[in-house]
Amino acid sequence: IAIACMLFTTAHSDIVKKGQVGFRFLQNPVSAEAIGRGGLGLVSFRNSNAVFWNPSGLGWLDGKMDFNASYTKGIADINYSAMVGAFNFGKYGVVALDFVGMDYGEFYGTRFAENTEGYIDVGTFQPSAFSAGMTYSQKVSDRFSYGVRLKYVYQDLGTALIGNRIDDTTSVIESKKYRHGEPAIDIGATYDFLSHGIRFGAVMRNFSREIKYETYKFPMPFAVGFSMTMRPFTFFDLPPQRHDLEVGFETEHPRDFKEKVKFGAEYCYHKLLILRTGYMCNYDERGLTFGMGICKEIDRFNFRLNYAYQDFGVFNSVHTLSLGVTK
Repeated sequence: IAIACMLFTTAHSDIVKKGQVGFRFLQNPVSAEAIGRGGLGLVSFRNSNAVFWNPSGLGWLDGKMDFNASYTKGIADINYSAMVGAFNFGKYGVVALDFVGMDYGEFYGTRFAENTEGYIDVGTFQPSAFSAGMTYSQKVSDRFSYGVRLKYVYQDLGTALIGNRIDDTTSVIESKKYRHGEPAIDIGATYDFLSHGIRFGAVMRNFSREIKYETYKFPMPFAVGFSMTMRPFTFFDLPPQRHDLEVGFETEHPRDFKEKVKFGAEYCYHKLLILRTGYMCNYDERGLTFGMGICKEIDRFNFRLNYAYQDFGVFNSVHTLSLGVTK
């Protein structure tokens, strides 16, 4: 992964390719926990939300079972939801099933017509997209874990009305559906130095075959990411049960944009109240993030409620709410 990332960065250092990939909804961040700390998710998770960032993180799952659900209210009434459930089989590894669904809202369909407006309405349509995946991860030692996520990605852009000539109202109008599904894979690894909370992670996401609509082929949003975190309070004589602080950074090398860098921090008080903040660099609109969470153990169940805010520039803000439980 490291060699591939260096070759990719060198070959494209002077070229910024935009609009070169499809199925861009796969780049939407999932989970208020990661979003609140600036999009840091490659090495920080110890619950089932790890599958959306780095599948190897699933191997560090606390507990025998874990479930998470997230909802993001995005820009332009484009919202999305995610669910994941994981089961820990001990030395045999951890298995998880996940689903991400997009809600793009309603769009108005039109076609050419010889009238005052120049078009007629043909009704509304609702594009949709989803991914469904299965992840396997194993913690092979107290320092290292690996993970693989296989997913099926599907997109339905609706039905188009097609004629021989758009300005010929006598031509035969036919309908054509634009939908496509394709498998993809994520591969990742995590290494814990077992010193001052220093952890390193690497991941390769959305590796797939090219997708074809009409005569144009394009890949999914392939990206390589690296991350490192640490716990600075461990350098001081502070009670870890009362105060815990994790800081880190993350780099992402996408296929269709320059390198992106993220910085974040997460403070936990008495393992109950969590405060987060971060910043996402080299994005068109995204930047500052905030978040908070509450953890509470009730009758052997550990419940988590998290919220995250993203500053989205000219599009105002994006809000994410996540709920999780571990047994």
